[in-house]
Amino acid sequence: MKKKRKKKYSVCAGGIVLNQRWEIIITKKGDAWSLPKGKIKRGEQPQAAAIREIGEETGVMKRELHFVRMLDAYSRYKTSLTGGNDYSEWKVIIMFLFRTDKKTLKPEDPLHTEARWIAVGEALCLLTNKKDRIFLRKVRHAIR
Repeated sequence: MKKKRKKKYSVCAGGIVLNQRWEIIITKKGDAWSLPKGKIKRGEQPQAAAIREIGEETGVMKRELHFVRMLDAYSRYKTSLTGGNDYSEWKVIIMFLFRTDKKTLKPEDPLHTEARWIAVGEALCLLTNKKDRIFLRKVRHAIR
C-alpha cells in the first residue's frame, strides 16, 4: 500500500514594489521568476512579513519602502526551483502595494540570485508561475 504524503499549507505575504518609472520588482530563485514574497512567521503581521521578505529578496529595506495599500490575496502551489509546481505545499499569498525611490537592487537571501526592475508588461511574460501572472494582470489597473 502506497503511503500518502501530507500536503503542507502556508500563509505568505509579499508585495508589488513600484518605482518612479512605473516598473516593478521581480526576483529569481533557481530558474523561477516571481514577485517578492514569503512565509509569515508566527506572531508576525502580514504587512510586516511582506516588508521583511521584500528586504531579504531585493535589498529594499523597510525605511526605503512606502506603503500604499493592500492589493488582494490569491493561492497557488509552491513554485519549485526549476519553475514547475511543487504539489507538496499550497500557499495563500497576501499582497501589498509599495513605492520606493531605490534604484539598486541587491538580494540579501543567497537563494534569490537576482532582483530586477521591469515593466509590468514584461513581468507578465517573465513570471514563471501562471497564478502570479493572473494575479498581476488582475491588479495591474490598481498600480497605475
